[in-house]
Amino acid sequence: MMAGLSSAPACAEETVETAAIAARLPIGIYLLTYHQPETAKFMNGKKTAESTNILILGLGGVGFYLAKRLVHEGYAITAIEADGGMIRHADGSLDARLIQGNAMSIECLREAGARKMDYLIAVTNNDAVNMLACLIADRFGIPRKIARVRSTEFGEKDSILNTQDLKIDLIIHPEELAAQEIFRLIKLRAGNDIIDVAGGQIQVMATRIHEKSPLAYRKLKDISKEYRDFPFRIVALARGITTLIPGGEQELLPQDQAFFMASSENLPRLMGMTGVEQQKRHRVMILGGGLVGRRLAELLGKSVEVRLIEKDERFAQELSFELTNTEVLHGDGSDSDVLLSAGLLDMDTFITATGENETNIMSCVLAKHLMNSPNGESRGRQGKCIALVNKEDYLVLAATMGSDIALNKKILAGNEILKFIRRGELLSVAHLHGFDAEVVEIVAAPNSPITRKPLSKLDSYYYGKILIGGIYREDGWQVAVGDTHIQSEERVIVVCSSPHLKDVQKLFLA
Repeated sequence: MMAGLSSAPACAEETVETAAIAARLPIGIYLLTYHQPETAKFMNGKKTAESTNILILGLGGVGFYLAKRLVHEGYAITAIEADGGMIRHADGSLDARLIQGNAMSIECLREAGARKMDYLIAVTNNDAVNMLACLIADRFGIPRKIARVRSTEFGEKDSILNTQDLKIDLIIHPEELAAQEIFRLIKLRAGNDIIDVAGGQIQVMATRIHEKSPLAYRKLKDISKEYRDFPFRIVALARGITTLIPGGEQELLPQDQAFFMASSENLPRLMGMTGVEQQKRHRVMILGGGLVGRRLAELLGKSVEVRLIEKDERFAQELSFELTNTEVLHGDGSDSDVLLSAGLLDMDTFITATGENETNIMSCVLAKHLMNSPNGESRGRQGKCIALVNKEDYLVLAATMGSDIALNKKILAGNEILKFIRRGELLSVAHLHGFDAEVVEIVAAPNSPITRKPLSKLDSYYYGKILIGGIYREDGWQVAVGDTHIQSEERVIVVCSSPHLKDVQKLFLA
């Protein structure tokens, strides 16, 4: 045994009406809808947000997050929640109809106006309630039903009960989404977050600015002038607990987490310039053997070397039998001696997937220091850290303190639901992990404000809130610059801070 490590073979009558919209929305994807002025309720035969009624069951993590996003985008939201404390909390944050009651109560669903709903989103903490609620909603005639289900035994085509049996249009597995997303990130070059936009023709790459970086302490406009031969843009910065949508006068500082946008053919050159390695990662350490950690070990175990640390001894023993391709160790992963004894310095990527925010964030800070300490056993490369953060307010903080990438299960789940609701209305969409910002692809409407003048002459109101990253023209995608003048019907990639979706809509819609 080494340094603490051991190997382990009835519905309430009162309806609460609220009047305040949340001042600041958490990280996620804004899905843009193209509609006429707010007085219109339909466009090309489709309902607009203002005429779409959505019933949410459960105001826990996913439900509250979704309600905030959908209210902000103008949807008519009704929510049923049994917990009076959650109702009171939502009362001060949501401009929605809130009903305290049982999500499976027929009378409660009638009071909520179930027969007039276009969507049911069942995201209570009980899988059985969510699935049964969709069956009841089908009897009420709600056309589209979405359910959050933690168990992966339901909903698949070969399951005893599939989505057709359960009358569910979309089943969301938050832990599976988180594991799959981390798996995707691990398979990427250097473990950095690389996002495909516009069908992969444009890519957005996240990396940290280090003290010796050629870009440190320089303004973006000066960087742009020096690298004119291959265009790229820095579209977002995470600094401290703040996300910045930078302008030309913004200066890059060490420890900034930056998102670079470039065409796919220029990405290798950009990676070389920023010092990002292109080697494939082979050794991964996971802290926490819960639903996400265990599933991630299953996904990675067949192709990379995986070592998992679990604090609970009995659970660690169980995992050692289940995960045949993973080395399972028992110990406290928040202890530096334990991490070092477990072989942290031999790892390429460290992932925290426990159920505690503080443990995940601080263990990443500790691991980052140990892996990249100049006094340690240097391997000539930088180890990467990925943190699962359950509180969205901590995401930007985690990304700047020590995590190269920070993920949130309920935001991943919420964004999948948002994509389903807005399916067919977007060309493409991507979320910037750990940033209070998102990337959307949208078409400029005829006579919209964006088409009236070059980007450099846009109203200064948009600076720091919206950045035009790329534009598609006859010769393909190109990075937008100050003298770019967007024409009607052109496809454009936009990066915006989360609370400014409506500003993007005003800019691109007539």
